[in-house]
Amino acid sequence: MRENTAEILELANYKVITAQNGKEGVHLTNEFNPDLIICDIMMPELDGYGVLHLLSKDEHTANIPFIFLTAKAEKEDYRRGMTMGADDYLTKPYDDVELLNIVEMRLKKSERLKRQFERSAKGLDQFIEEAKSFDLIAKLAEDKKVKTLRKKETIYTEGSFPSCVFFLQKGKVKAYKSNGSGKEYITDLFKEGDFFGYIDLLQGEAYQESAIALEEAEVSMIPKDDFFNLLQGNREVSSKFIRMLSNEIKDREERLLHLAYNSVRKRVAQALVTLVQRYQEDKAKPFSMSITREDIASMVGTATETVIRTLSDFKEERLIDMKGSLITVFEYEKLARMRN
Repeated sequence: MRENTAEILELANYKVITAQNGKEGVHLTNEFNPDLIICDIMMPELDGYGVLHLLSKDEHTANIPFIFLTAKAEKEDYRRGMTMGADDYLTKPYDDVELLNIVEMRLKKSERLKRQFERSAKGLDQFIEEAKSFDLIAKLAEDKKVKTLRKKETIYTEGSFPSCVFFLQKGKVKAYKSNGSGKEYITDLFKEGDFFGYIDLLQGEAYQESAIALEEAEVSMIPKDDFFNLLQGNREVSSKFIRMLSNEIKDREERLLHLAYNSVRKRVAQALVTLVQRYQEDKAKPFSMSITREDIASMVGTATETVIRTLSDFKEERLIDMKGSLITVFEYEKLARMRN
């Protein structure tokens, strides 16, 4: 069966690598990183479920499309394989047309999701349309609503319960936490093309922070049910979406580290560097943004008066300029070096 399957695929101009058992298959997968895996369930050394389990735990192999082969047509086997993350199922005996059709379909779908989608409203719609083409996702984000926000308008508040995931189409948004006395600490900044408000939704908890528009903005709201369909319905789609959602986690960790150990001067420099990194691609050009001193103090974790004095020092050193709430960064590289 293995030799016949390989021969059919080779006649269709596919390059095929075969393994005699599950352990050898895992080894060859790590060595060659194939575009697709066809795996029997009943095998010596390591069965198909074991192969899928091992490969799904490795970030380098977890996203490879995986098709199970089995002589059993029982629903229990089908459910178990799909629950573990298999992409499709082929019951033996099968003919060459069935084999080639399923391989071609899975490769095409995998290739579409490997594409990089533009981080914009158009890119979101394009990604959703691609996700809709998968069998297990019949209705994704058709009820997606777009909301226009005024400057300082609240999007959600700490303690309320999430019902959707937000995608920022236009503008700037901050997320922040408040202590008992009402003092804020900004936990994140979002720009066009960012998803936010999803962590608490995944945990099934109330929001641990609030979100508010820093300027006029537009957000798309993806309903909770559609979001979970996207994550749970197909392994390839969930992997792509999770990568999109996790872009800012590393930045947040680094900011918290700087906040814990750096001086106020370094932390203010870090806040300005963060603004440039979040909202401007070309770091060589001067960056300007209207932002209150209170918001910068919330990023830095210190008093507003301390931030004002430090910004005045930076202005005297010609690192920045200030006109009202507008701050212009001239020396991004010097500020970036200063925070270290």
